[in-house]
Amino acid sequence: MEYTRLGGSGLYVSRLALGTIPFGSGGGFEKIAGVSRKDARRQIDEALDHGVNFIDTANIYTGGDAERVLGEVLGRTRDEIILTSKARSPVGEGPNDSGASRYHLTRAVEDSLSRLRTDHLDLLYIHQWDGQTPITETIATANELIRAGKIRYWGVSNFNGWQLAKTVYEAKLAGLEGPVAQQVYYTPEAREIEYEIIPAARDLGVATFGWSPLGEGLLNGKVRRGQPTPPDTRQGTGWPEPHVTDRDRAYDLIELFDEIARDLGWSIPQVVISWILDRPGVDGTVIAARRFEHLQDDLAAAGLTLPREARDRITAASQLPAYYPLWHRLMTGQDRPEPSEAEFYAEHRPQVLGEENDKNDS
Repeated sequence: MEYTRLGGSGLYVSRLALGTIPFGSGGGFEKIAGVSRKDARRQIDEALDHGVNFIDTANIYTGGDAERVLGEVLGRTRDEIILTSKARSPVGEGPNDSGASRYHLTRAVEDSLSRLRTDHLDLLYIHQWDGQTPITETIATANELIRAGKIRYWGVSNFNGWQLAKTVYEAKLAGLEGPVAQQVYYTPEAREIEYEIIPAARDLGVATFGWSPLGEGLLNGKVRRGQPTPPDTRQGTGWPEPHVTDRDRAYDLIELFDEIARDLGWSIPQVVISWILDRPGVDGTVIAARRFEHLQDDLAAAGLTLPREARDRITAASQLPAYYPLWHRLMTGQDRPEPSEAEFYAEHRPQVLGEENDKNDS
């Protein structure tokens, strides 16, 4: 297992984090959860045996039951791990039962600590941007929680690039601790964060961890063109995520992953996770599984390296359009390129500048 320093902090975490969204039951997660306390303990032991020291949860997972299960089974291993949780999402019907206000975040963290049976979180993620609470209030609250010893670091999740930049610079202006990490959705089928979000994080010194590398089960190898999706999978339950704009493209990619997996003797999830871990600006990703054998398969991906040809085939096949202003910078601004975007520039150059066609013509 490789370890990475979390942003500008001195904290080292494993590049694979164990996600707990399948732990427990309830809260509208019944179709995708159900991992018992016994099986949760088994998953944690397996992850620790593979060198994982990063465990991720959230206060809304299975209506708080994921945190309860995790708190009950961690026991003496609590001090062996970097424990994260998230707050911001609605946990009730009241006007203050949601958001990133001082009132809501403080209560949410205290409730999470109670369920987790611990006195602190190592990392608190703000689960979503709050368009009503001033970000300065959120920043100040995170710092108050740090000073109170209830959290050690804080980060953000699902923020736009400009929201991340605003958060970091407002914290700097106030002389306060800013976010050290972001958690964002990223798969080879969904590479939108490459436009602004990863470059912003790289420039700002914020670590990037992906969530749901298999696309909420879309890329686990069981979803195929023209075939019914097994009802015992997340996609087979009618789970509404992820948002897929081009199903045919997704099926084409799945077929490519299958071909590469067969050639290498790997599983499709291993191909996908290995590709993600090799991407520029990606510090790691969060894996989660209901079945123990699936977790073992995903953990094994940390020790695999995709051959360059296979990696490049996936990158080329999944390349998104070079939206403005990216195409314009590629055409007119490469006398002074931006380092945080350099690798992404290189991947877009053939389609924008016609370099691949020129090579073929010659």
